[in-house]
Amino acid sequence: MKAVHFSLIGLLLLTGCANSPLGQSLQRTFAADPQLEASPTVTPTPTPTPSPSPTADLPADLPRYPNAELVGEPTTDADGVTVTRWRTTDGGDRVRQFYQEVFQSENWQVQSNTEPLIAQKDDLRVRVAIATGNTPTEFTLTYQTAADTTAASPTPTSTSAAPTEGSTQFSDVGQAPAELQSYINDLAQLGVLNVADASQFRPNQIITRREYARWLVATNNRLFRDNPAQQIRLAPSSAQPAFQDVRSTDPDFGAIQGLAEAGLIPSPLSGDSTTVTFRPDAPLTRENLIAWKVPLDIRQSLPTASIDAVKQTWGFQDVSRIDPGALRAVLADFQNGDQSNIRRAFGYTKLFQPKRTVSRAEAAAVLWYFGSQGEGVSAKDAATQPEPASTGQ
Repeated sequence: MKAVHFSLIGLLLLTGCANSPLGQSLQRTFAADPQLEASPTVTPTPTPTPSPSPTADLPADLPRYPNAELVGEPTTDADGVTVTRWRTTDGGDRVRQFYQEVFQSENWQVQSNTEPLIAQKDDLRVRVAIATGNTPTEFTLTYQTAADTTAASPTPTSTSAAPTEGSTQFSDVGQAPAELQSYINDLAQLGVLNVADASQFRPNQIITRREYARWLVATNNRLFRDNPAQQIRLAPSSAQPAFQDVRSTDPDFGAIQGLAEAGLIPSPLSGDSTTVTFRPDAPLTRENLIAWKVPLDIRQSLPTASIDAVKQTWGFQDVSRIDPGALRAVLADFQNGDQSNIRRAFGYTKLFQPKRTVSRAEAAAVLWYFGSQGEGVSAKDAATQPEPASTGQ
């Protein structure tokens, strides 16, 4: 009771002098330290140690995309083929355009300017494959030097050719007509038949004008890889587009524009002012198939042609339906004898059906051989040829 009594007295005294100098002094004495309230105890957090970023020791001549980061560590197989994976926030078109321009400006020998891009300079071969539909963009840079190839490859004991870099093996070639299957296989071994699905060729599917232009340039340049004078120059993205519907950002601009600039397809550049569009995704017709290819066979001016001349040589019953611009190529193709594109793709026929669409298998048959009768090169010949000797020092 005494303790309670004194506590009450103390409380009354404090309350009574709350505003007095004595009360204020007592309040300051028993008040909490404001510095202790403002400075709570902080538990130190350890600084994380950053993990090392993967690095790639690329060959000096190999161009590296400036805005890309390496994904994972590079891998090298027993044959000396090194695969590096990259990621960038830029679009796939920009990556493709970068490598196309660098390969051309730095004098690389381009073997395929479509997906995948394949080029060689001296003893260094590189393959650029860009994944589609990914954000950010991912691509692989695969390279191998001739020294690695020589060291890893034993002396061949037969004349059969091993698959070349970028070669493809399709699982559905058996769906094509039996007479055309070998043509597809030989071209696939060269890696020039670029399709969306690397394992499915779909031989009976209608080929588009875009696809045929791409394959035409790729095959010609691959068959004549040792003869730059016979190659079709791929147009740079800085070129003024010949067609309103094929802009410089189009993935096949280099091939289509290159054909136009070489005068191999009708365009305003060749004096055909009415042909202002290319219609890249339209089906390819038989007359286009022959008209674009034959100039690369004969490598000279096409002969003068008339409906009667074509009818007398080929015996086609529908000659009048052939576009006048294709008549000369059709006539010149007859003069190629057994190496005629029409005979190789369609066999013996009395109807040309110039407006009929073309299958991928038929296009492959046409592209299998370039040149005139007795003087030309086939995809099979190219597949069995040894790799060109290195010119590096």
